[in-house]
Amino acid sequence: MARSDAARTALLDAAERLFAESGIAQVSDRKVAEGAGNTNHSAVRYYFDGRVGLLHALITRHLTPLEGPRQAMFARSDSVLGDVRSLVVPFTDALAALPQPSSRARFLVQALHDPTAAGLLRESAELAPSASAITHSVVARLHHLDRDVAMGRARLMTRIVSTTCADVEALSERDGAAPSWQAVGDFLADAIAGMLSAPVTHRSGVPLGVTDHPAALLL
Repeated sequence: MARSDAARTALLDAAERLFAESGIAQVSDRKVAEGAGNTNHSAVRYYFDGRVGLLHALITRHLTPLEGPRQAMFARSDSVLGDVRSLVVPFTDALAALPQPSSRARFLVQALHDPTAAGLLRESAELAPSASAITHSVVARLHHLDRDVAMGRARLMTRIVSTTCADVEALSERDGAAPSWQAVGDFLADAIAGMLSAPVTHRSGVPLGVTDHPAALLL
């Protein structure tokens, strides 16, 4: 690996860890450089042209490797559960491939709640076309439900997967035991498929805020 590539990777790793631990807005670019062992306190600007470029690079390095596995699994799907597995399992497999303990899932939770990072996630849809296709397929398979209910439930997938994986990751770091990401992926897929197909209680419609989450970008 070239020295410049190694420096970029070190900055990405440090940023991901620090953002996961403290929140994106609470960590300065200088702190990221120090965390990467870089004596140039302007290293984030030098290598990524600033904070936005750093966040975009973090999102890109996560989303890009998911696309191939998701496409392959989705091509074989013939059910709601198959669709959900094609969305979830490549994500948990990617977490399993990271050096442990990892910070990726906790960073992504922070990104979903940070205005700048969340905006970049929405703008990065072209990096994850299969996620959008899978989400639309899930909604189409739930044709027996009111469309707003189906869309709202589909968009809950991001929240369920991101928060659960972040909790598993944090517990692993605390206890020092490597998580079984395969088991996590299977559990989440089964649970989400059940949630998607559950009966509907018609009282007050879909809660405000449920339908505006960027689930099509799922992590």
